[in-house]
Amino acid sequence: MCGRYANARRDTDLAAAFRVDDIVGDDLGPSWNVAPMQDVRAVLERSPRGEPDGAATRQLRTTRWGLVPSWSRDPRTGARLINARSETITEKPSFKAAALRRRCLVPADGYYEWQKLEDGQKQPYFLHGDAPLAFAGLYELWPDPTLPDDHPGRWLWTNTILTTTATDALGHIHDRTPVIVPPDLVDDWLDPATTDAADVRAMIDAMPSPTLTPRRVGKAVGNVRNDGPELVEEAR
Repeated sequence: MCGRYANARRDTDLAAAFRVDDIVGDDLGPSWNVAPMQDVRAVLERSPRGEPDGAATRQLRTTRWGLVPSWSRDPRTGARLINARSETITEKPSFKAAALRRRCLVPADGYYEWQKLEDGQKQPYFLHGDAPLAFAGLYELWPDPTLPDDHPGRWLWTNTILTTTATDALGHIHDRTPVIVPPDLVDDWLDPATTDAADVRAMIDAMPSPTLTPRRVGKAVGNVRNDGPELVEEAR
């Protein structure tokens, strides 16, 4: 699974890396210890509000990590939906609608995973590449029933990160890993015109296994209150 990651890049860097048309909302600033239920930046494509048939634009906007389906009664359900198994997203009720119509990317410098050791302890690793990673994600909009339709905070934007079986190179650390979208598949993954389940399934199956470098890091990352570039430094 993916339960913590780092994203220290600013909005301008992310916009350039992912060819974003519109930056929506304020820059969240860097974080080396992003945790579930926190606000994060996501890349997605949508038609203008009130113009469902209009041309989609690529946006960088804030979403909360932990998917809340539109039919949920309580937004706290998002805490249980921070990850979605890519093998079943076109079937599971919590993810199916978003998988067909609301796909996104969650930018990251890398993510953390904990390896279980023989003595029962857990060793954290930071897994990263040479460029910004693009986690495959889904997003949803949840309407707050306590707020009027025209209230600016009525719609809660949330996301989940897709996971898949880890390859042998990463599987010794954990058996699951985020689905990482390579640059040549970014446009296809974000295209809101792709709404057929078979086509979505084919895109997921076409995602290559990521080539990542694991780095053993200190246990301070286990505390969500800790944040800073020292968290991704190699443990001594």
